[in-house]
Amino acid sequence: MTFDANTFKVSTKAQWNAVADRWNAWGALLDTWLGPATERLLDMCEVKSGSAVLHVAGGFGQDAMQSARRVGPTGRVLSTDFSDEVTRIVARNFEASGLSHVSATVMDGEAIEVNGDPFDVVLSRVGLIFFPDQLGSVRSQMAALKPGGRVGALVYATPEECRFFSDPVGLIRRHAGLPAPAPGMPGPFSLSQPGAIASLFEKAGLQDIQSRKIDAPVVLERARECLRFEQESFGALHQMLSNLDEDARTAAWKDVEAALEHFETEKGFVGPCVMIAAVGRKGE
Repeated sequence: MTFDANTFKVSTKAQWNAVADRWNAWGALLDTWLGPATERLLDMCEVKSGSAVLHVAGGFGQDAMQSARRVGPTGRVLSTDFSDEVTRIVARNFEASGLSHVSATVMDGEAIEVNGDPFDVVLSRVGLIFFPDQLGSVRSQMAALKPGGRVGALVYATPEECRFFSDPVGLIRRHAGLPAPAPGMPGPFSLSQPGAIASLFEKAGLQDIQSRKIDAPVVLERARECLRFEQESFGALHQMLSNLDEDARTAAWKDVEAALEHFETEKGFVGPCVMIAAVGRKGE
């Protein structure tokens, strides 16, 4: 079957609109799970007081809030996402924060349009990996930058390093009789291989590229909580199981839970996950 980028984007947008409220409810987990890695990325991108930061595929805005706390009232932060429902919730969250220098708007991460001054930094946290046109997105991000500005991204490392998610996905594919994604397709591990994101940044024309791996385990009390997180928040998993009857879907989720239980320790559930933080600079 030929991959259709537009169909993929329409389907992905519908999935995010459908799980928006449930994903937002896991904000505290996202902060503890991805917050430290995000801080490392902000350091690499030299986000500081007064910076102007654009977040692409910003999801529910936790990373944008981290930027907002760094840049302070003399800076500005804009979080964008292509999901109308996600953006509605993010705008509400930002308003409740009381910070006037962070805002949210609907925008396609492959076609960024900046009305006004360009940004010092453009960031994408676990978003670039899902774009059909990753190169076009990076070039679009560069167009939104000031000369000398930076593009930064946080992506998953290899499936072997991110088994809290790759093990469940593999089991669900097996139950549903689905093949592994073809090379080059958008997905969680599309930029996971060594050198992949650096190569993408170089091809886009970025300079002074650097990347590093960051340990980012998913820590919860029990494996059952991680199961619930994945069931409630990852709409694509339900789509993968959509052709199975109820009994077959239940069996699949039981196998997923059993796999996740392998990561329970004396200190609770510790799901293996490693992120790659990468940054490149736009030429002067």
